[in-house]
Amino acid sequence: MQGVDASVSGMIIGAHVPDEDPLGAAAAVGAECIQLFVGPPQSWKKPPPRPDAEQLKASDLPVYVHAPYLINVASPNNRVRIPSRKILAGTMERSEEVGAAGVIVHAGHAEDDISRGFMRWRKVFEELETEIPILIENTAGGTNAMGRRIEVLAELWPHLADFNNVGFCFDTCHAHAGGENLDDVIERVLDAVGTIDLVHANDSRDPPGTGADRHANFSEGNIPDEQLLAMVQAAGAPAVICETPWPQIKDDVAYLRENLK
Repeated sequence: MQGVDASVSGMIIGAHVPDEDPLGAAAAVGAECIQLFVGPPQSWKKPPPRPDAEQLKASDLPVYVHAPYLINVASPNNRVRIPSRKILAGTMERSEEVGAAGVIVHAGHAEDDISRGFMRWRKVFEELETEIPILIENTAGGTNAMGRRIEVLAELWPHLADFNNVGFCFDTCHAHAGGENLDDVIERVLDAVGTIDLVHANDSRDPPGTGADRHANFSEGNIPDEQLLAMVQAAGAPAVICETPWPQIKDDVAYLRENLK
């Protein structure tokens, strides 16, 4: 699968940046890579062309794109699943224009039966024509979630084995909120999906197991700093993105840079 080469660059550290002047925001917080939305994150409409697409594509900073939050390609509801596939296709088109290193998509929910969600995810990769890695992300909660439990991810991955642009994004806050044991969660994730292609390093405002996806700056949440750092390091991903609140996100980027070995 294509993407950032860790063997050459090491683990690069970046931030989710505002849509306006993303490269300037990256410089302000010392980010070596960026994540952004290419369109409104709560919209079903196809993202419009970005006026800075060529600038982003020409930048030395790897660009990751987060797909809209509304997407649920595993849904049994045609009025959700089909528009989800369409907006994902539109997001991929805009991601190609900015030279994205990967597109992050929440794993979603199969409200009827998780096993049916496996084939719905497979259909996504059968239909999409793109070489950009699609990084399926673990999620914090929900009934019949496709990405909350590691054992469900382990069942999903064999259904996607035929495709070379399938990847995984691990979110520390989501694992905490989902009630996973953080001491061995990375080991179990690697057993399930093979490799972790991107880490979202976030603290959590809530206690473990609540299913609440509310990010906090490091040292201000409920994940001990040393545990968060251990997960990032054990993941062995080529890149890590902080999605923590601004402006303190600059301190979180600096903390990782100072403490990752």
